[in-house]
Amino acid sequence: MKAVHPDVEAIIAAGRAAGAQPFEAMTVADARAAHAARRTTHQLLPQPVSMRRDISVEGPGGAITLRVYRPSGVVADAVLPCLVFIHGGGWILGSLETHDGLCCHLANGVACCVISVDYRLAPEHPYPAAIDDCVAAYRAVVADAENLRIDPAQLAVGGDSAGGNLAAVLALFGRDGDIPAPIQQTLLYPVVDIDRELADYIPNLPGMVISGATMVHFRDHYTPNKADRADWRASPLKATSLAGLPPALVVTCGHDPLEEEGRAYAMRMEAEGVRVTHLHLSDQTHGVATMTKVVPTAVSILDFVAANLREVFAKSVGQRDVPAAPSSAAR
Repeated sequence: MKAVHPDVEAIIAAGRAAGAQPFEAMTVADARAAHAARRTTHQLLPQPVSMRRDISVEGPGGAITLRVYRPSGVVADAVLPCLVFIHGGGWILGSLETHDGLCCHLANGVACCVISVDYRLAPEHPYPAAIDDCVAAYRAVVADAENLRIDPAQLAVGGDSAGGNLAAVLALFGRDGDIPAPIQQTLLYPVVDIDRELADYIPNLPGMVISGATMVHFRDHYTPNKADRADWRASPLKATSLAGLPPALVVTCGHDPLEEEGRAYAMRMEAEGVRVTHLHLSDQTHGVATMTKVVPTAVSILDFVAANLREVFAKSVGQRDVPAAPSSAAR
């Protein structure tokens, strides 16, 4: 059996001692509250940024709130590259707040604008509502690039877990010309194949942050119509071709039921000619990027993610055109 990082072991032990229940054993309302509480228990305070502002754009189901971050140490009117970020939470959990610290960290580390999307959640709004909202938000960002002070030619998409699923779908839409194509995709332990059964989730370790049973629970809420699960917009790994996608960073964890599919997606993109950076953390678990308080390694992981995206932005237009990242003291 693969070794587990001591910090992850400590999280599991603390949860067991507290009698914590897995998400699938809770009501949706209780699961959302428990997930939201981790912002305080599991995350360091957000780094200061020069701007954090919520705006509203029109979506197919009504207004969509976006949170716009600009990094510390850049002038107010600088035109910046931009990462459109989509939070995780199994399509039923998560919010702008749960991923606020992560977005601040990436804005500063990349020296870019980060725009986080507050898409509709299941089960109130099942598939494809989340996709429709993310597409509408992405198009609105491109359309308003001048006012947002971002470069529409330097847009990336990213997300963690279910957000990684939605980001991968956006990248495929961009490749096919349905939306302006992003130049990079950052996929943190993404869901890329939900057309699976419980026995297909390996590793499936009870007591971890999520298990195979958790994923089945999330999947059932997101796609109550089983036929939808084979659609590439729900399971990007089932796309006929992954050729022509933008460069990708894929992060996978060894103690995560999504490990196998994340690895498969990275390997298939590579085989089909996509430039892929694959960071595998064999002793870590799902959700590590939002555990900066309890897993100190998470800070270094976010730094790596930021450095990868910063390099893509720099090489897309030349190093001198990308604002310098602020020093750690400025963060």
